[in-house]
Amino acid sequence: MTAFSFAQINSYEISFENAIHHEAKVKISFPNVKSHELVVSMSRSSPGRYAIHEFAKNVYGFHATNSKGEKLMVTRKDPYSWNVSGHDGTVNIEYLLFANRADGTYSQIDNTHAHLNMPATFMYAEELEHRPIEITFNAPENSNWKVATQLKPIKENTFMAPDLYYFMDSPTELSNFSLIEFKMDGENIRFALHHNGTDAEFDTYFDQVKRIVEQERQVFGELPEFDYGTYTFIACYLPNVSGDGMEHRNSTILTDTDALADGGMKGNIGTVSHEFFHAWNVERIRPFDLEPFNFSKANMSGSLWFAEGFTSYYTNLILHRANILTAEEYVKSLNGTFNYVWNSPAHQFFNPIEMSYQAPFVDAATSVDPVNRENTFISYYSYGSVLGLALDLELRNNGLNLDDFMKQVWNTFGKTEVSYTIEDLHESLKNYAGAEIANNFFGNYIYESDMPKYTELFKTVGLKLSQDDEKGYFGASLKANENKVQISSNPKIGSPAYNANLNSGDIITSVNGKPISSTKGWETIMNESKPGTALELSFIRHAKEENTKVTLSKDPAYTISIDENADKKAQKAREAWLATK
Repeated sequence: MTAFSFAQINSYEISFENAIHHEAKVKISFPNVKSHELVVSMSRSSPGRYAIHEFAKNVYGFHATNSKGEKLMVTRKDPYSWNVSGHDGTVNIEYLLFANRADGTYSQIDNTHAHLNMPATFMYAEELEHRPIEITFNAPENSNWKVATQLKPIKENTFMAPDLYYFMDSPTELSNFSLIEFKMDGENIRFALHHNGTDAEFDTYFDQVKRIVEQERQVFGELPEFDYGTYTFIACYLPNVSGDGMEHRNSTILTDTDALADGGMKGNIGTVSHEFFHAWNVERIRPFDLEPFNFSKANMSGSLWFAEGFTSYYTNLILHRANILTAEEYVKSLNGTFNYVWNSPAHQFFNPIEMSYQAPFVDAATSVDPVNRENTFISYYSYGSVLGLALDLELRNNGLNLDDFMKQVWNTFGKTEVSYTIEDLHESLKNYAGAEIANNFFGNYIYESDMPKYTELFKTVGLKLSQDDEKGYFGASLKANENKVQISSNPKIGSPAYNANLNSGDIITSVNGKPISSTKGWETIMNESKPGTALELSFIRHAKEENTKVTLSKDPAYTISIDENADKKAQKAREAWLATK
């Protein structure tokens, strides 16, 4: 073990004297600096996110001094870095941070809490990235704020990280939160909840959390060995936050505006299920192309269909196994994702690997120019989820199951923390299920974008897949706009709306000569129209009225449901698939 002297530790300190105006004061000391010029930077990306986020935009009041408090020369060579020169081996910096968005990416400081995502809060010196970091959180005077974090506690309000990456991967909440914890496999699982609800509500919610932890442990056969023996859920369910969930190595951030009593109990528990599954899949079963994580640019991976998508498959399945969703509720929950994926025209452009490559453009990324996502993108969360479903049912039909495959991947790549490639996953499936199943799955559904044979797969577990042959389909979303009906999405390629040359923004004024002024009126027309129905539409585009003819097609929407007439073999297979472990 390497012994670190105090001089080799970078010291951070944050205080909140002006929290009411969303400001924090940050001080950092970099001792024993060897380089002539020290570059300190704000991150442009954040662990668990794949897009660029220019966190430097919220920094001001920057000062740099040496060990004697003398001002140092600072130059700027890019928008997110400060180059400090003329030091005496010590560089002390100080700056103000504005922060007013609480979620998994950003930070928020106000009179209720300090919700800190580290890359959005703290500068770093890349050349000193392997040094330990010590940080002190100074709560406001007369506050009752405590600290919830995965960082190692040193003394009151002072914590340690072994290096920069661990520090940046350790979100922290300072507030008057409530805390409940329990032990499993020698690991301490704790839940810090900042909310305005009651202890009884928290107790009920935590019982569900505990059942989720137990069921996800069953998938992999064991809990990870959490650093310092502890895993921390950090949740803020308050009206001043933004809804999100973000995984980290030994913790997760959970934010939502709904209180537990106001829909949050049911609405947020799925995020708990998803993010804790990441303690295995993503945090330790780690894609090769995300190593090492780069804080200065977007991070791209072709494996997100597995890392995020298979995790999404297990999200609601675990809720059922934990007796939070009924079997009927779980099966019904499959429909939205299934239809979104398999009724998208985007398959002709990208396979799941290439969909994963789109993450820097869609993962909380921002753009002002219109995009054509309706036709070109399928979320790797959703795409991977329905492929995970297909693989699980295919494996079960051959006496195997996805749980055991995930165990194998865990033992090969997770416990050893050796990052994997897509080819590694392909080879692992060969080793587990044989070349025929593995080559079919990867060859047709990962390297290509074909649709698995769901009708046959669902039949093996007593489900049925159906479509409504009598319902007409238009192919674009509409919204009400000042007593007008406006197309609000790009029409899907090949749909009736697309073939009629309609576009997003067109305002429909009449159908078959009758004025239309509400989406309810449009829905009535659609409900009364069968496939093949021709509609004469008048619409306004660029302040000019035009006309077109739309011939409705069959609604492509699928319905997945439990087949009450399934044979006993299929019923038993369904019970085994959904059973609590």
